[in-house]
Amino acid sequence: MPLKAIAIDDEPKALEVVKMHAAKVPFLDLTACFTNAFEAIPYIKKNKIDLIFLDIKMPDISGIEFVNCFTNPPMIIFTTAYSDYAVQGFELDAVDYLLKPFSLARFTKSCNKALENNSLRNGESEKFIFVKTGYEEEKVFLNDILYLEADGNYISFVLKNKKLLSRQSLNEVATILPENDFIRIHRSYIVAFNKIEKISRQEITIAGTALSVGVSYEEKMNEIRQKLKMETGI
Repeated sequence: MPLKAIAIDDEPKALEVVKMHAAKVPFLDLTACFTNAFEAIPYIKKNKIDLIFLDIKMPDISGIEFVNCFTNPPMIIFTTAYSDYAVQGFELDAVDYLLKPFSLARFTKSCNKALENNSLRNGESEKFIFVKTGYEEEKVFLNDILYLEADGNYISFVLKNKKLLSRQSLNEVATILPENDFIRIHRSYIVAFNKIEKISRQEITIAGTALSVGVSYEEKMNEIRQKLKMETGI
């Protein structure tokens, strides 16, 4: 089921950006947008809303005050041009804090966080992302990913039992993968940390496949070695 979402911002142009990005996220259903926060309140009470994209600095009522109007609010992603509200935002258990102007990649990363949170609320423990393959989006569990390999304008998602080819860059995908679980070792490779079988200065082996370590990433190998020793004993 897609996440039912609304957007609240007193600037129509800001809402247009959210609409444009939301249309490209397959698991997101943006059902309504409001320039007046008070008009959103009866809509939220009448409809099941999973997520709100919410501006903080608005006339009459701030985004912080708006959230405090509810005893059990939907998930919140704050969208604002002011970074000094970040601490207040996270104190309200916001899913994320998007600083305007934000890219589609950054927006998608926030949506994936919301999807993970929603899954945990519903008793699903495995984290996942959606990968665009042609005109479709396929759900991929993070634990199934062995490594990612750049292939021209495409990326190969090498999974436990298959490969998926997606038209995007490694930089784009890196923004939605958990930093502690996935490591960039080359301009062409991102690897799953818990799938590493062997490591040397110049190669990392995963599922019997040796992947080259880029020259500019060799120093980072020391960090990876230390982490492997602590967590896996390799």
